[in-house]
Amino acid sequence: MEGLEHKLFFVSLFNAIFGKPVYLVLSLMGVKPDPHHPIPEHVAMIIYTAIILILFFGLAARKLSIYPSPFQTLLESIYRFFEGIAVDFIGEEGKKYVPMITTLGLFILTCNLIGLIPGFMAPTSNLNVPVGCAIFAVLYYHYQGMKKHGVLGYLRNFAGPVWWLSWLIFPVEIISHLARPFSLSIRLFGNILGEELLILVLATLFPFIVPLPFMLFAVLTSFIQALVFVFLTTTYIAGAVALEEH
Repeated sequence: MEGLEHKLFFVSLFNAIFGKPVYLVLSLMGVKPDPHHPIPEHVAMIIYTAIILILFFGLAARKLSIYPSPFQTLLESIYRFFEGIAVDFIGEEGKKYVPMITTLGLFILTCNLIGLIPGFMAPTSNLNVPVGCAIFAVLYYHYQGMKKHGVLGYLRNFAGPVWWLSWLIFPVEIISHLARPFSLSIRLFGNILGEELLILVLATLFPFIVPLPFMLFAVLTSFIQALVFVFLTTTYIAGAVALEEH
C-alpha cells in the first residue's frame, strides 16, 4: 500500500511545491524525513481536505441571503441536521456543541470521500488520522465535562452512585474511557482502508466498469462511518455534561 501511495499525483505535486522548505524545517528540528518525499501522503491529503472545506464554506458564506437560494437551503439543512443530532442526544444545551460536531463530521466525511477521486487517497485510511480525530473527540468531551462539573465533580462520577463499590467502578470506568479512542479510530480506519484496498484491487484487475458499483457503495459507507463517529462523539459529550452530582 505504501508503495502505491507514493505514486499519487497530487501527493507528488504537493511535495514538489512544499517538500524542500518542509524538509529544511524538519532537519533543523532534528527530524530526518525522506528528502524526496518529506510530506507523508495522509498529511498532504489532510491539507487538501482542509483547503476544500475552507474554500467551499468560505465562498458559500459570502452569498448568504434572507431569501435563501437552493444552495443556501442545502447548507442550512446540513446545519439543522447536525443541530438535530446534538439536541436529540444532549438536549437544548447541545446547540452550543453544534459547531464542533459539524466540523468533525464534515471533515471525516470529506476525508472518506476524497479517496474516491483519482490521484487522491482517503486520509482516514491511514491509522494516524482516525486516531487523531478520536483523541480530539475524547479530550473534548472530558474538557466539557470538567468545565461544567469541575474537575473533582467530574471525576467523582467515575466512582458511581454507591460509595462502597467505588473501588470496583472507578477502574472499570477508566478502562472504558481509555477504550473509546481505540474503538472510534479502529472502526473508521478499518472500514475506509478495506474499501480502498478492494477498489484498488478491482481497478487493477478489471478497470473502468467493475469497480464502479463498489465505489458507489463506498460513498454510502463513507457517509455511514462519518455519522457513526459523530453519533458516538455526541453520546460521549451527552454523558459528560449530563452527569449528576452524587
